Amino acid sequence: MSEDLSAKTISFNSARFLVSASRFEECPADTGAEVAFAGRSNAGKSSAINSITANGKLARTSKTPGRTRLINFFSLNRENCRLVDLPGYGYAKVSRDMKDDWQKHLDHYLSQRLSLRGLILVMDIRHPLTDFDQMMVEWCEHNQLPLMILATKSDKLKFGQAKTALLGIASRLKSFSCVQHLIMFSATSKKGVDESRNALTQWLEQVEEPEQQA
Repeated sequence: MSEDLSAKTISFNSARFLVSASRFEECPADTGAEVAFAGRSNAGKSSAINSITANGKLARTSKTPGRTRLINFFSLNRENCRLVDLPGYGYAKVSRDMKDDWQKHLDHYLSQRLSLRGLILVMDIRHPLTDFDQMMVEWCEHNQLPLMILATKSDKLKFGQAKTALLGIASRLKSFSCVQHLIMFSATSKKGVDESRNALTQWLEQVEEPEQQA
């Protein structure tokens, strides 16, 4: 008797590299459910992915922020469930044409990917809501895409300072209905990892309403 992979409890420890895409047309089949991670370079996105999946080598961290220029897909143990690592922006020393090319393919992915259930925006709690962050929040609001924010590197601040910073982010975003989760996060102390996994599971397990026939 074959195993029903769609009924499996999602295990983020099961995440494995699936494929990289340099452009939208190279993405895997647009079926099932996936959640994408975005963040300004140097915000700790790769470390956050590695912490959530308990795999220190899954998302490559680099001493040259912004070096990853591909959309990277990771499979999970449930059939057609994926995590997606989007290219980092804002820090890489590359040509303007290359940045424009990245932006074009990122826009295609975010606007046309039917299996995308939500976006996780990773931002440094010490330097939150940069221009890039604000742009992504506004994009999610305009397109009604659920948004989870991970306020990373919280271990770099005292708890009181981190709490105040988180409340400041919440205050600035209170008018945005797309923000479903705002989580204080630390890849070093693992703070926020379980909360992030729970929120991810909710998104990945939600059932899409079938499109009504005309």
